[in-house]
Amino acid sequence: MEPEGERELLWGRHAVVEALKGDRPVNKIWMLRGLEEARTVATVRRLAREKGAVVQEVDRAKLDALAAGPHQGLVAAMAAATYADFDQVLVASRAAERPLLLVLDGIEDPHNLGALVRTAGASGAQGVVIPLRRAVGLTGVVAKAAAGALEHVPVTRVANLVRAIGQLKEAGIWVVGADEHAEGVAYDADLTGPVALVIGAEGQGLSRLVRESCDLLVRFPMQGQVPSLNASVAGGLLLFEAVRQRQVSRS
Repeated sequence: MEPEGERELLWGRHAVVEALKGDRPVNKIWMLRGLEEARTVATVRRLAREKGAVVQEVDRAKLDALAAGPHQGLVAAMAAATYADFDQVLVASRAAERPLLLVLDGIEDPHNLGALVRTAGASGAQGVVIPLRRAVGLTGVVAKAAAGALEHVPVTRVANLVRAIGQLKEAGIWVVGADEHAEGVAYDADLTGPVALVIGAEGQGLSRLVRESCDLLVRFPMQGQVPSLNASVAGGLLLFEAVRQRQVSRS
């Protein structure tokens, strides 16, 4: 995961509550385990739920390590960019001549997420879908790795990735997941129609429920002794295989 120093952090009860009330997105809240201010706890949890921020209870040593001053039991990590609304991304993709979306299942490395957002932008994808929990959000390192792509590629964060995939399928979008154990090869799949490409987490790959939700699973034929690809490399190859097929189909 990203080093804490690479995030923009706020601490203190007033600062955190006001950040949750403001327009700027918040990635995560660290709250002192057993915080006695019941009204503050209820307010923070309610606002975080409304804003889509994760709340994690931690011990005082963790908060002391995060904050550079008196934290009063609360520290917040601010997002580097505003998240798009999932429904708006879905509408934009359906309005495109050839819908293309990238869905990421639990990417934890901010450099990988930034690289994938950048590649999605270069491929002409209409958006990137990431999960709310157990995945990195739009941090400063992500923005740097994306090299400006966050200004042009909508990134939407959803509470339930399987449900979001179901909505994509209901909208007529074919969902294709990259899985090293898949029978089919990516080059043989038809990626010319409306498609959402799903890339799994580093090491673990696709989670079971996400894998089962895909319409099709594909792999890349590996030639050497290395059994799998880096998540950002796999995403780039799959995105540009879709680009290649679409260019060929036009000619």
